[in-house]
Amino acid sequence: MVTVQSVSPQRVVQHVSKVLLGKDQQIRLAVACLLARGHLLIEDLPGMGKTTLAEALARCLGLEFKRVHFTSDLLPADLTGIGVLDTASGNFSFQPGPLFSQVLLADEINRASPRTQSALLEAMASGRVSVDGTSHELPSPFFVIATQNGLDQTGTAPLPESQLDRFLMRLTLGFPEREAELALLSGQAMRPDQLPALLTAADLLALQQQAAAQHAEPSLLAYVLDLVQLSRQDSFGASPLSPRAAQSLLAAARAWSLLEGRDFVIPADVQAVLPSVCEHRMDNGEPIATNGVGACASGSWSHRLLAGVDGLR
Repeated sequence: MVTVQSVSPQRVVQHVSKVLLGKDQQIRLAVACLLARGHLLIEDLPGMGKTTLAEALARCLGLEFKRVHFTSDLLPADLTGIGVLDTASGNFSFQPGPLFSQVLLADEINRASPRTQSALLEAMASGRVSVDGTSHELPSPFFVIATQNGLDQTGTAPLPESQLDRFLMRLTLGFPEREAELALLSGQAMRPDQLPALLTAADLLALQQQAAAQHAEPSLLAYVLDLVQLSRQDSFGASPLSPRAAQSLLAAARAWSLLEGRDFVIPADVQAVLPSVCEHRMDNGEPIATNGVGACASGSWSHRLLAGVDGLR
């Protein structure tokens, strides 16, 4: 049986949907990404609700939220923090930067220098940062939501493959449907600061542990492996998926099954998250159309992958 929580992750989705209208699928994917202990990359146009999504998630989950606008002159110390001299004692004390938050919105990440991106990568990969030779642990949970503009815009550069791989999912919010946009114009959307804190950090950590413990049959593991190995065939043509990508796909599918109210994973869970987990790894971060989620469109690598492996098992 599924463990009963005082507040289910489905309720988080329902409340965030009151702020970001008509985007239930994208919100579910974002929550699944967080439950799987991953980081999220959103590629979209300005004004589509990226900041709103990050703020609403942090609010409902009872987490500390900070936003950093990445620019070409942003320094690693602007993220990690610095050592400050105490004139009274003559000692240095560490003053933490915005990385020491539980939800960090890294806005326009592909405008930053490679050195600054590397500082963020260390934090995402290890949950700690190094300042003046000393390692500092980041809060737990720690969730990065990064946004990036299209590469055709001035001052942008592609993220390195090593950093792309650290994002569990990539998605696009896309334009709202007409009814949702009419509701937005009529003032029916709530503000993030109007949402209640449904969980605490401890509650979220418990949900993350529950997601990681979702049962996966050997046949399900074989299905994930078949998908990954298909991407590695020379005839497939995409960048091959790594063992880390396979682990990420399984972790995301486990989190999705929890959102579906089950305590076990089925192929449909894998299929639901695969485009968001795998597409940016197979296409080396090529821009996706801003029409919603990065859905498994005909002709995409994800569509070809799912079509090439029998999921009826």
